[in-house]
Amino acid sequence: MTVTDAARESVTSGLEQDKKDGHLSVSHLNPPPSYDLADHPAPTGREEIWRFTPLKRLRGILDGEASDATLTWDTTLPDGVTLTTISQAEAREIGELAPNDRPSALAAELSGGARLIDVPAEAEIAEPIVIRLHGESVDDLVWSQLVLRVGKFATATVVLVHTGSARYSATTSVLVGDGATVNVVSLQDWDDDAVHLGRDSILVGRDAEVKHTAITFGGDVVRLNANVEYAAPGGSAELLGLYFADQGQHLEHRLFADHNQPKTKSNVLYKGALQGEKAHTVWIGNVLIRKVAEGIETYEENRNLVLTDGCQADSVPNLEIETGEIEGAGHASATARFDDEQLFYLRSRGVSEKEARRLVLHGFFNDLIRRVGVPSLEEQLTTTVEEELARNVLKTDQ
Repeated sequence: MTVTDAARESVTSGLEQDKKDGHLSVSHLNPPPSYDLADHPAPTGREEIWRFTPLKRLRGILDGEASDATLTWDTTLPDGVTLTTISQAEAREIGELAPNDRPSALAAELSGGARLIDVPAEAEIAEPIVIRLHGESVDDLVWSQLVLRVGKFATATVVLVHTGSARYSATTSVLVGDGATVNVVSLQDWDDDAVHLGRDSILVGRDAEVKHTAITFGGDVVRLNANVEYAAPGGSAELLGLYFADQGQHLEHRLFADHNQPKTKSNVLYKGALQGEKAHTVWIGNVLIRKVAEGIETYEENRNLVLTDGCQADSVPNLEIETGEIEGAGHASATARFDDEQLFYLRSRGVSEKEARRLVLHGFFNDLIRRVGVPSLEEQLTTTVEEELARNVLKTDQ
């Protein structure tokens, strides 16, 4: 039996136990996985999982038109890491996680095959695996399928950087072997007209540790899903996010942690800022604690800072709990403007209004930036936040 077969059997076993107990759950915010497009009909906007998304601005992605367009790939692969192209059938055989919404189902069907990044068992990859994806035009419709497989007790960091412009729909499966430690960072630094629909689905092995960070600055409409489930007890997942919406941007992040194994952990922290007319951010967090998932720990948190008038931040945390035999579960959500007391404290010590706002915003983001775990990227993010602030909030003293 392969590692993937064992993981799939473990997940199936947990679900079968739920079924026996009469508690086989389907989250209302996370449709059941299926490759059949009939199970993922085109949304009308009235569905719970689509009600925040501006469907008319998706430029026809959900119609499912076939396309041969691609993004330009530029990769940095440390020694021992391989990148190959496999068929859709092979992707399923090695344990790719089935799509659970229409964009990911379309990407799996229309991509023409998957890219497979392989990190062998027990490998300690010190340098980040970097994949730079660049689009040339929003007229290009691009379907993408990626599988990241990390062997038992391996250590690796993977950074995906999206730039340029396209209509891009991608499905990514991250398969983490027992005892492995994996850090995945996805940076969306698109041009202003890009549309990006993405789903990163993570399967965490026994006693494995996974960190996933989504960072979104660019694009007209960006809608990203990060899903986590567990192949065996003892796995831990940390989901981080940072986003900054400017005038007219729609940035949507949706999280789902499916605690389908006992003694697992998940921790979610997303922070966002908004500035400019009709800047809109959406954060939907959801944790499902199944009946079999005794002894788990989970916490989800979202913080939004509204910098100017005319913005909208929607933040909806959810917990679905089927057993009380847990170590802890909670959530927090807050959307606010600048803290007047912080600004007053700084100004009373001779700091200008402009500099005081800059310091408060850096304090808001920096604790999260320091947790990304890629030093060169952390420096870049600090610079990018400064540039975003300069566009509006820091232009004039008040």
